[in-house]
Amino acid sequence: MTRRPLIAAAFEATAPVMFGYVPLGMAFGVLFDGLGYAPLFAPLMGLIVFAGASQFMAVGLLAANAGLMEVAVSTFVLNSRHMFFGLSLLGRYRVAGWRKFYLVFGLTDETYSLVTGTAVPEGQDPAAYYLAVTALNQGYWVLGCALGALVGTLVEFDTAGMEFALTALFIVLTLDQWRSVREPFPFLIAAFASVASLLFFEEQMLLAAIGLSISALILRGRHTGGRDDG
Repeated sequence: MTRRPLIAAAFEATAPVMFGYVPLGMAFGVLFDGLGYAPLFAPLMGLIVFAGASQFMAVGLLAANAGLMEVAVSTFVLNSRHMFFGLSLLGRYRVAGWRKFYLVFGLTDETYSLVTGTAVPEGQDPAAYYLAVTALNQGYWVLGCALGALVGTLVEFDTAGMEFALTALFIVLTLDQWRSVREPFPFLIAAFASVASLLFFEEQMLLAAIGLSISALILRGRHTGGRDDG
């Protein structure tokens, strides 16, 4: 059996992300163009910042003339969930130099889902595969930002409802995770933590849900580990 090309395998895995990132990036590009910045800045922000939710938040903050400190703190709080993601990838990202730096920089929710939910193609170097997945995902996002900025300069565009593309993308990735894991407990915990956080920690719902989910998984791991050892 011939080994599949690395890029072909990574593209197949990231195709669902492409169909979410490109239209969502276009929505960002249109909104960012509405602030009056040159079209080049939208894809440049996708290249340097590469944080979809934070970039959309930045549109509102820039429109409100928010200060640098406010932007920095808001971005840190919103993206702090990646610290939890990163801890679980320490065993996978065992590379050095610029490759590790880029893998850390390019980690997004969708990339995390693909790295943890899909198997490395047979015969491929795991680090090279993770790099290809990360680079393709960022490429889709930057492309969407560029197209959106271009469209925004040419025509008036109504982006109402377009942000649902991200929700749809998460649904697809969740289904892929279920097909790979086939273990209901993490999904039930995530659902319970999300509902509880929405009811009691509405303003910090995301961080609260992550904290509750991780705490429950740690407790379960200790319980099952102790039982197995006995």
